[in-house]
Amino acid sequence: MTTPFLIGSHVSMKGKPMFLGSAQQAAELGENVFMVYTGAPQNTVRKPIEELNAKAGQEFMQDHDQVEVVVHAPYIINLGNVNKPENFHFGIQFLKSEIQRAQEIGATQIVLHPGSHVGAGSQAAIEQIAKGLNQVLIDDQKIQISLETMAGKGTEVGKTFEELAAIINLVDRSNLLSVTFDTCHVNDAGYDVKNDFKGVLQEFDEVIGLERIKVIHLNDSKNPLGSHKDRHEIIGLGTIGFEALNQIAHSSEFAQLPKLLETPALKDPENKKVTYDPHGYEVAMLKRGQMNPDILADMMAAKPF
Repeated sequence: MTTPFLIGSHVSMKGKPMFLGSAQQAAELGENVFMVYTGAPQNTVRKPIEELNAKAGQEFMQDHDQVEVVVHAPYIINLGNVNKPENFHFGIQFLKSEIQRAQEIGATQIVLHPGSHVGAGSQAAIEQIAKGLNQVLIDDQKIQISLETMAGKGTEVGKTFEELAAIINLVDRSNLLSVTFDTCHVNDAGYDVKNDFKGVLQEFDEVIGLERIKVIHLNDSKNPLGSHKDRHEIIGLGTIGFEALNQIAHSSEFAQLPKLLETPALKDPENKKVTYDPHGYEVAMLKRGQMNPDILADMMAAKPF
């Protein structure tokens, strides 16, 4: 049986529909995989598990050939902060509860930004992150925490494959850890995915192991190689470009993995309060394997994907 092309994006999860609404939005965009936050990414306010509408969402996924949902943990969790122990302990408790929410909706991966050292140095943060993960992970857990490759903005940890490997090597239940490979972040960290994708994968394999990659964040970048900026761009309009990202998306190495778009909405040039979602258009381009040079005009005109 031929493996379907697994492509999707971040979709919303809110109101009464909650997870069902997420699956419905993904279907409208032509997606067979998708990613959600279980609440706002800027805070840790979350609804009770019984209000997630998990069963209805899972039934919708099954009926519409949607094969995977990924959960993204909120940005404000920072297990690497050694200066604020109260935040560290809160992060541990939140991640434990997030695992329960993610398992309820049927996810097998929770994407986590490893953390920032906020001045204490990368090694101190690496040890602190591993310490936190050792308290979070339990033997009968069904879900993996997927450490994301980072761009190296500010004091972020995880900007090199070696830093991610160092965290993994310090975690007792490392079988419950995976990696999310973000194309924008890797580019901005200095790995040339545009011109040497195979070489980057070889280096990753040597340092961590390709089998660790379980999620792909497929994003173009607003900035040049090695900028350490972390600013995503619509597919084909950034410095990585459509050709390279299309090749990555259709690579044999990533064939079994969900490719998820986190590209920014387009703001109307005349009314900044009006935005246009690029994801349906990007999904259609990647399915066809062909750049749409009129993507911005088509988005603003609400043309079919």
